[in-house]
Amino acid sequence: MYGIAFQAMGCHMEALLDSDDLQAAYALNAVAAQFAAWEQSFSRFRCDSELSLLNQKRQGVVSEDLWQVLQAACGMARFSTGLVTPLAGKAVRQAGYAQSFVAGWDIDAPEENVTVADWQAILFDAKRRHVTLPPEADLDLGGMAKGWCAHKAVEDLGRFAPALVDAGGDIAVSGALRDGSAWEVALGRREDKPTAFLFLDQGAVATSGRDVRHWRKNGRLHHHIIDPRTGQPAQSDVMRATVVAEHAVLAEAAAKVILIQGSSAGLAWATQQGLAACVWSEQGWQSNDVFAAGGFRQPVLL
Repeated sequence: MYGIAFQAMGCHMEALLDSDDLQAAYALNAVAAQFAAWEQSFSRFRCDSELSLLNQKRQGVVSEDLWQVLQAACGMARFSTGLVTPLAGKAVRQAGYAQSFVAGWDIDAPEENVTVADWQAILFDAKRRHVTLPPEADLDLGGMAKGWCAHKAVEDLGRFAPALVDAGGDIAVSGALRDGSAWEVALGRREDKPTAFLFLDQGAVATSGRDVRHWRKNGRLHHHIIDPRTGQPAQSDVMRATVVAEHAVLAEAAAKVILIQGSSAGLAWATQQGLAACVWSEQGWQSNDVFAAGGFRQPVLL
């Protein structure tokens, strides 16, 4: 087994290959550089990133990678009936998340009402890969970009051996391990120790939460997951939601929908979509019944 760990997109990243072949190890070592290139395209914290320049100019021809992530993000906006949107950039900044996250923020700043623009107002010209943003709306691809990168990286690595890529909690696998067993995936940590494990031999798992990336603004707790209906950080009983799906982008989007909707409505929605989901809410751990139906074993709680 080969593994590599690195920092990118403000998160801890990890990639694993179940192989003893040196060629596979060389492929693994290229992953960090690939994530650095993606960060230069997708980051809203870099003023010279492709995404930041598009936000500044409001329109332009974009790279193939940014085009694909935008299409995926809009697809998830459609799937979630707008609860997950690529146009929450201004609302996230207004909430206080204006720079790469540092724990312990305490911000004093004016409170403003922010209206999140309709994602359907983004104009696409597929022939030229040209994108036009609606007025006063900024892109923030955040978790959608991480999920896309995890899926893309594990596709590339899976050509060499069974692979797992963890992009800051968005985890994709190329298939089972060489011996046919499932990957053991840690879900959440407390005092740097896993709180639960999930066993995954296909697809992806993503976790979205407000228990880590939170801060105080004007004395009140804020976090980075925006409810586009209010333009404010989502208010629900869910601290952290985890979803297993066939694609990391879908898992990421669904986890955010559950956190925004709350445990009862969110888990019911996940069941309707045929997705395996669990939450850590203020009342404790809960899950829907799709884990067994989907062929995934229940998480093992510690």
